[in-house]
Amino acid sequence: MNVARLIFNPIQENTYIVWDESKECVIIDAGNFSAREDSMLTEFIQKHELKPVMAVNTHGHFDHVMGVGYLKETYGVQFACSQKDAFLVDSAVQSGMMFGVKCAPMPAIDVDLASVGEIKFGNTTLRVIETPGHTPGHVSLYDEATKSLFTGDTLFRESIGRTDLPGGDYSWIMRSILEQILPLGDDVTIYPGHGEKSDIGHETLYNPFVTEVLNNEVNYKG
Repeated sequence: MNVARLIFNPIQENTYIVWDESKECVIIDAGNFSAREDSMLTEFIQKHELKPVMAVNTHGHFDHVMGVGYLKETYGVQFACSQKDAFLVDSAVQSGMMFGVKCAPMPAIDVDLASVGEIKFGNTTLRVIETPGHTPGHVSLYDEATKSLFTGDTLFRESIGRTDLPGGDYSWIMRSILEQILPLGDDVTIYPGHGEKSDIGHETLYNPFVTEVLNNEVNYKG
């Protein structure tokens, strides 16, 4: 499996193009919002002779979904996102305005990631792992073959996603990290929605949010 990162929009969001030897690809968290960024994405796809089959979203915040309409119009792909985040997708225009970003109206969700266990393309299967907390319907996407995890805005390099936005919940995001992400193993590479990639082992040692909870658990157990 191959992974490429393009950094889009004023929020500096990570859009990932993921493909394998079949040349089929999915675009995870398409955040392109301008004609220039649309062209960057298209040129990458053409250069590598890829065939987009789906726009997949870890969650529904506007900075992660702004390019979905372009992908649907250009390539006819389906839009996969949790229906639990449909309220965020529907309010993307208003949310973008709050941050000074002009966002076009969003298409409806075609594939509900809250009701499917995996996304398949080419010879690759991404397991859908529910990781709520940043948003109610947030998911992470895991490729077991390459030990690659797309964490969206749940887990960043030495940080975590915000929980002060509508639908956010700190206790849930920490539960998602501790119960769903860390057990995957220290050697799993994480591809976050913002910033540089990391791995679970590094976050276990150096992420202050994670280490605080882990240390408290150790102290509690004596």
